[in-house]
Amino acid sequence: MKAVLYIRVSTESQVTDGIGLEAQLSKLTAWSQFNDAEVLATYDDAGISGMKDDRPGLAAAIETACKHKAALVVYSLSRLSRSTTHTIQLADRLEKSGAELVSLTERIDTSTAAGKMVFRMLATLAEFERDQIAERTTNALAHKKANSERVGTVPYGYDLATDGIALTRNAAELEAVGIMRDLRSSGLSYRRIAAELEARHIPTKKGSPRWTHTAVKSILDRKVA
Repeated sequence: MKAVLYIRVSTESQVTDGIGLEAQLSKLTAWSQFNDAEVLATYDDAGISGMKDDRPGLAAAIETACKHKAALVVYSLSRLSRSTTHTIQLADRLEKSGAELVSLTERIDTSTAAGKMVFRMLATLAEFERDQIAERTTNALAHKKANSERVGTVPYGYDLATDGIALTRNAAELEAVGIMRDLRSSGLSYRRIAAELEARHIPTKKGSPRWTHTAVKSILDRKVA
């Protein structure tokens, strides 16, 4: 058996599961030795999200595996991709070239019918779990906004309360927001509004006298109350 090893970490993965490049490589190497597999090459993508399609290490690993009809071995499906559709597309490409996909964590080997079935089931469940996490995060942020709590940076029109959580209204900035709305309603472009704010000596959130059209648009899109 021939094998091509692929390892990846992103900042997020290092925090959530702690499986770094060295740990992944150690496990893949142990698998190769146990299965008497000839390792043709090892590729990695360090600090690159699994959501990005442009990963040079993965591209090279797949090309090598397809060329030599080898098994592409990964620590887990999450190291391969964060998208079910993309993961299945990669597996199909390997299969059409006579190559295989092996994932140690999920114990998947697509050279078998059972392995293919389990692969598709786990890939779907993995995406479902990520969607649930994203949904819970969205709901949590919405709850914070509804309770006038800070979400990310302090928005224009508000100040951070002494408790470091709640937001308090900034009268001067809210008045400026009202001016922006009026100018926009009168037909002025975002660039013209930015110029008008500068002419009226209205500072930005950071106290700068310079305004950009993107900053104005962002404030108006946010619909500050």
